[in-house]
Amino acid sequence: MVNITHKSSTLRIAIATGIVKVSDQKTIDAIQNKLVPKGDVFEFSRAAGLLACKKTYEVVPDCHPLPIEYTSITHAVNGLEIKITVEVHTVYKTGVEVEAMHGVMITALTMYDMLKPIDKHVEIMNVQLEEKKGGKSDIKYAYPETLKVAVITCSDTISKGMGEDKSGLTVETHLQKHHLSVTNKKIIADDFDTIQTEAKNLVNEGYQLIIFTGGTGLSSRDITPDAIRPLIEKEVPGVMEAARNYGQQRTPYAMLSRGIAGFVGDSLLITLPGSPRGAEESMNAIFPYILHVFKVKEGVKH
Repeated sequence: MVNITHKSSTLRIAIATGIVKVSDQKTIDAIQNKLVPKGDVFEFSRAAGLLACKKTYEVVPDCHPLPIEYTSITHAVNGLEIKITVEVHTVYKTGVEVEAMHGVMITALTMYDMLKPIDKHVEIMNVQLEEKKGGKSDIKYAYPETLKVAVITCSDTISKGMGEDKSGLTVETHLQKHHLSVTNKKIIADDFDTIQTEAKNLVNEGYQLIIFTGGTGLSSRDITPDAIRPLIEKEVPGVMEAARNYGQQRTPYAMLSRGIAGFVGDSLLITLPGSPRGAEESMNAIFPYILHVFKVKEGVKH
C-alpha cells in the first residue's frame, strides 16, 4: 500500500452513482411492491452496499483500512432505470472514493442477483464517482508561485562549517513540492541579536514567508523563539499547535518544541525544529494549509 503516515486526517467525502436498468415495467412494479421472490430488493441491496463500503480494503489490495463514519445509500426509480447513490464520509488521511464506488457496485450486483429470476435482461451501467471532498485537492493556494520565501537555519555548529544543513534542505525541498521557490537561504548562529536582525531585515525586504529552523528546543542555546517572539505583532498559535500535535502522534518528544508562528507586518514568521525529522514533520503538518493565511489576511486588509 502507499505510505500515508505523513498525511493529516481531514474530513473526506465521496459520492458515487450507478444505474441498474431492467427490461420491463413489471420488474419495477415487483420491486416497489416488494413482490420479488428473494425479498425486498431496496433493503437487501442497501445492506449489502453498506457492508461493501466497510470492507473495501479486504477486496481491493491497495486500499487502506479506514473508519467509515457515515454512509448513505439511496435508490431513485426513473422509468426502467434505478439510480443508486452512495455517499461515504470519514475523518482520515486518505479519501473514500473507492469505498463509495465499491458500495455502488455491490448494491447493484445484489439487485441483479435478486432480480435475475424474474428478469433475464438486467443491466448494470455507468458506475462513476460524482464528487469528492477533503485532502489537498480542496486547498486553495494563495499565490504559491509568487510568494517571496526565505529559509534561515539557526545553528552554531553549521554556521561554523562543522556540519551539513539538512533541516534547511528539508524545508526547501518541501516548499518546492508546493511550487514555492526559496529566494533567500542562509545559515546563522544561535545568537539572539543575530536572529532578530535577520528577521527584521527579511521583513523590510518584503519576504512574505520566513521560516527559521533550529533553536526551538530547551538547551541554553535554543533561543530562536525567544528572539522572534518580541517581534510578533499578531501570533497564530494554531500553526505550531498543529505541528506539535502531528509530531506527538509520531514521537513523545514533540511536546518539547517551543516553536511559534505569527505576523510581523505582512510577513509570516515560523520557527521549526532543527532536526531534519522534526522539520519534515512540521512541514507535513502545516503545508499546504498554512498558505490559506495569505488569502485571509489580504481579505482583512481590503
